[in-house]
Parts: sequence; C-alpha cells; structure tokens
Amino acid sequence: MKIKKNSVVAITYTLKNDGGEILDSSVGKESLYYLHGNGNLVIGLEEELENKAKGDKFSVAVPAEKGYGNVDPKLVQTVPLSAFGTNKVEVGMQFHAEGQGGPVVVTISEVIGDQVKVDGNHPLAGVTLNFDIIVDEVREATAEEIAHGHVHGPGGHHHH
Repeated sequence: MKIKKNSVVAITYTLKNDGGEILDSSVGKESLYYLHGNGNLVIGLEEELENKAKGDKFSVAVPAEKGYGNVDPKLVQTVPLSAFGTNKVEVGMQFHAEGQGGPVVVTISEVIGDQVKVDGNHPLAGVTLNFDIIVDEVREATAEEIAHGHVHGPGGHHHH
C-alpha cells in the first residue's frame, strides 16, 4: 500500500546538513515509526513520503521553510548573567524558558561579560535538511492511533 494520511509508516533515515555532516540517523537502530499526515515529521519530508511504498528508497533536500523554519532574529535576545542565578553558563548550553507560546528551549550563543545572548530558534532553523530515507513498513493506522494522533505499539511513543 502507498503512504497516505493516517498510514503508519516505519522509515530508516539519515539526516545531513549541506556540509555532509550527519546530524541524526536511525541506521542500525529501530526504525522510526510515525503517523502520516499528522504533523509528526517536518512538512517537507511528509510531502515527499506521500504515495511512497514499502521498500522505496529516496533522498530529499528539505528547505528550511518546510523544515524547522528560518532563523527568527526576534528569538535572539540578550539577558543579564544574573538571570541564570548560580547556574554555570557556557556557550552551547540549553535552558528551558517560558516563551509566548509555552515552554521553549533556548541555546546560549554568546557570553560577553555579564551579558548572555540566548537564541530561541530551533538548532536546525535556517538549515537545509538532507534526508536519505528507506521506507521499511506501511500499514493502516488503528482508530485509536488516529484519535491520539500518534503510533502505539512497536515503535510507538511508549517505547522512547
């Protein structure tokens, strides 16, 4: 069967940036299972997976707009070092902060004296996502999976 909305799909994937550096990969691990058409993957990848079938292999370059979005300069702000209390503060550290739309993860991008620059953009914002995909399995979702918007059972979210 072909992948369509509410198909449960298992894929093996490798994600690289434009420099060819591997950012993430499921090769040699369990397949990634997801419920198609429910926003569980970046939209550009879901669009490419539509109508594929078990055994299909393909590569796709997903532009940032259809991946984790472009870098939003408004999400970069400078806060006083004192805001972190006694926590150690180093570039690359991530903190959970309250954003307008709920909790966000911010990354410390620069520390200048007693000022800390924090970046609320996704680490892959502005990055072209180069995926190598193998479709391992396609099946119909159960009514419960569709109701919950995610996969149950093997490869489901209860096994993370």
